[in-house]
Amino acid sequence: MSKFAVLFDWDGVVIDSREQHEKSWDLLAARENLPLPEGHFENGFGMRNESIIPDILGWSTDPEEISRLAFEKEEAYRELVRKNGIEPLPGVREFLTMLAAAGIPTAVGSSTPRSNIDCALEITGIGEFFRKIIAAEDVTRGKPDPEVFLNGAKALGVSPDRCIVLEDAHVGIQAARAGGMKVVGVATTHPAESLSKADLVVHRLDELDLASLRQLAGY
Repeated sequence: MSKFAVLFDWDGVVIDSREQHEKSWDLLAARENLPLPEGHFENGFGMRNESIIPDILGWSTDPEEISRLAFEKEEAYRELVRKNGIEPLPGVREFLTMLAAAGIPTAVGSSTPRSNIDCALEITGIGEFFRKIIAAEDVTRGKPDPEVFLNGAKALGVSPDRCIVLEDAHVGIQAARAGGMKVVGVATTHPAESLSKADLVVHRLDELDLASLRQLAGY
């Protein structure tokens, strides 16, 4: 069993998908003639669509309608990604290569649908680096609940207190904390100073080395 594992949030940590996600909300709102509250994207960042649509956007509380809107939004996102492509964030490939060479198990723990992750993995070609994918369909409670990360730890066979979570969202940092894990804040979405609840803050993943990860993991 590995002494520690690394769990990755997806959007804003592995890929820069902000533009595509924001545009897909715009497209859906225009198509459905629905309002988009100011600041909705930032307020909902890291949350599941099932929470964003009723709680942030106020579009519907009907489960079937929420499910339909969530699907349409993500289909619009995937169309944009297929049309325009997408790349891992700077330093991601190098960081993943380092972890793989050291035999450190990795998993994705994300609020995004699995089909979105699969779409981006196919385009970027980095799927080989992740042993497990825990996506929106694999949990019943979204972040800040720690379920997604606890499932990732279980899937890798590593104790939660030996897992390091990489997160750019405030709700994700809360989730990692609630799961008893160490967390590195990645300052891609929010300013570094706003990620003070993380154990460590970086701007790109290749700022991290094995020594700092081992220290965080406690050995």
